[in-house]
Amino acid sequence: MTSYSLIFWTTLAANVGITYRSLSNSSPSSSATDTNSDEADDMKNAVVHKSLLVRYLSVYLLAALSDWLQGPYVYALYNAYGYEQKAIAVLFVAGFGSSMIFGSFVGGMADSGGRRKFVIIFALTYIASCITKHFKSFSFLLLGRFLGGVSTSLLFSVFDSWLIKAHAMKGLEGSFLSKSFAAASYGNYVVAILAGLVANHAAGMNDMVEFGSGETVKESPSGLIYYGGYINPFDMALVALILCGSLATALWDENYGEQSPSSESGSLNALRNAAYTVVQNEEVLLCGIISSLFEGSMYVFVFMWTPALTALTPEGDPGLPFGLIFATFMVCCMAGSSTFTLLLGKKDMKVESLAVYVLGLASFALFNVAISGSDLIAFLSMLLFELTVGLYFPSMGTMKSQIVPESQRSAIYNIFRIPLNFIVLTSLLTNLSYRQSFFACGCMLLAASLMQMKLKAKRLNGERSGENPEYDQLAPIEEKGTV
Repeated sequence: MTSYSLIFWTTLAANVGITYRSLSNSSPSSSATDTNSDEADDMKNAVVHKSLLVRYLSVYLLAALSDWLQGPYVYALYNAYGYEQKAIAVLFVAGFGSSMIFGSFVGGMADSGGRRKFVIIFALTYIASCITKHFKSFSFLLLGRFLGGVSTSLLFSVFDSWLIKAHAMKGLEGSFLSKSFAAASYGNYVVAILAGLVANHAAGMNDMVEFGSGETVKESPSGLIYYGGYINPFDMALVALILCGSLATALWDENYGEQSPSSESGSLNALRNAAYTVVQNEEVLLCGIISSLFEGSMYVFVFMWTPALTALTPEGDPGLPFGLIFATFMVCCMAGSSTFTLLLGKKDMKVESLAVYVLGLASFALFNVAISGSDLIAFLSMLLFELTVGLYFPSMGTMKSQIVPESQRSAIYNIFRIPLNFIVLTSLLTNLSYRQSFFACGCMLLAASLMQMKLKAKRLNGERSGENPEYDQLAPIEEKGTV
């Protein structure tokens, strides 16, 4: 019998050790060869970076909290309203379809209209999505999924875009930006664990009853508006979103893509220009395909880990401790983020090289889950995959900050999500077993690893030849793509 409790405490202890090492390594230090001027500049930049990071995390972690609070209870709420699996699948497909279609446009609008403004729009849109959860009507729930899809697109593009430009405006590019991505990734996983605990308590506080009559769904199947029970986590997310939008207004400065905010380029033109850049620039294209393959595999993993462990658990064993398993996953992600910070301190470490190993390990882990007949081996392989997730996000965030042109950043980030959502939709609409799903994900990650090798070669060769991959190669493409 797999001892999930023992594995959790072991991974937690390892994470504490790795985090302590990473914090020690990230503290400012100077060598004997540094001049007094260099030391002063380093200390000044460290203070500026800390202030910027606190302002960013104050807003971003509230947005992440709102998302994590909702996630575990979306399916449960629809099921409690009495909808069958086929209808629930339609709602989920609507959400991912909305993200795939509308997200392509809102990214370009954020680049020209202002990233802070669209963070506030994200909060308002997600608030509206949370409010629809009070309605049993399928039409209202469908509207909520559409709004949630748009919100998700903004969450995974506009926040990163604001952070990268804010670092550039403060002169903090390079290692400071990588540290910011690692801190945001680590904080995201801490928030995920806390959100799971809080949402679980909130959902069990009271029953879900109809507004006015106080009757449950079974007692009043024709009711329209409900509150309590599984709706409580969505109401808590609503409060987090109000705080998120308010703090963004108070703490963040506005920033844009490098085009003038008064530029007369509509959302369709912005989308066309961004698509042109993706197709014409091989580095941007490779970056997009790699991120879609990894993140698509990650979403499939989220859907499939429960049926996989359930099928592999021997008969007679007690039920799976899903909350403890999820917490262990998040601890491994945190360890991955801390490991990234540790590796970042090594002078010879290039993020492009690290990403090759991360993608290769992720592929190995999911292939192992696909073929394993042991619940213990499968679970340990899942933990290895979650470790690579923690390594992947700061690695990919750093690479995208260097490769994607600033003027089109949010638009291109959302274009990257189109194949990602296609992968997720395919997973939802097909009837693959968990073994087939994990094998397919292993193949996608293997392909991503090979593409990363090619991207690494192009990036490192560009550095040796003295080219500036971030500006010299992208400027002609932006000029050609201007309409």
